[in-house]
Amino acid sequence: MRHPTVAGLLLFGREPQRFLPYAYVTAARIPGEDPSGEPSDRKRIEGTLFQILKDTSRFLRLHLPVSHQIKGFEPEAHPELPERALREVVVNALVHRDYTLSAPIRVFVLDDRIEIRSPGTLPNTVTVDMVKAGMAHVLRNPQLYTFFLKAGYVTDTGNGFRRVIRDVKQAIGREPDIRIEGNESVVSIPRRPS
Repeated sequence: MRHPTVAGLLLFGREPQRFLPYAYVTAARIPGEDPSGEPSDRKRIEGTLFQILKDTSRFLRLHLPVSHQIKGFEPEAHPELPERALREVVVNALVHRDYTLSAPIRVFVLDDRIEIRSPGTLPNTVTVDMVKAGMAHVLRNPQLYTFFLKAGYVTDTGNGFRRVIRDVKQAIGREPDIRIEGNESVVSIPRRPS
């Protein structure tokens, strides 16, 4: 008898959280700089990984300001943080998290930063410095990665976080940070001071 794979459920399953109850994102807008503060908005984001990516991106756009400038006859939108960088970090959390850990991905929109906490430390001998330098291309979940690659959400170069660093630094003059805390990989993207 055939059984669905974890990747199959996450990518194509109807109600994947019925079978993988921890495979979701908790997103919260928390005023202030402390993630343990009281959220002004909170959302549990479920569905396939592609639906989770879409809804998490929507949550981030909802809570990040966009300025507008007139160029010629048309207004031009300028989000506070580059959407490509935010998408890359969310995709990395979805594709590279450790699905053997019974914990969700957590996304915090704070006054001074965006924090994305993904279950699992870095795989094998990968270090934070290797990730920052673009020298690590180890796949924890190769089937998930392959589908996101074919859908155009990732490249096959291992330079995603280097692009995030470059894009964020160009936008606000400061670099994002990646670190390991306990059983989580944490990416912290600074925001513009208010």
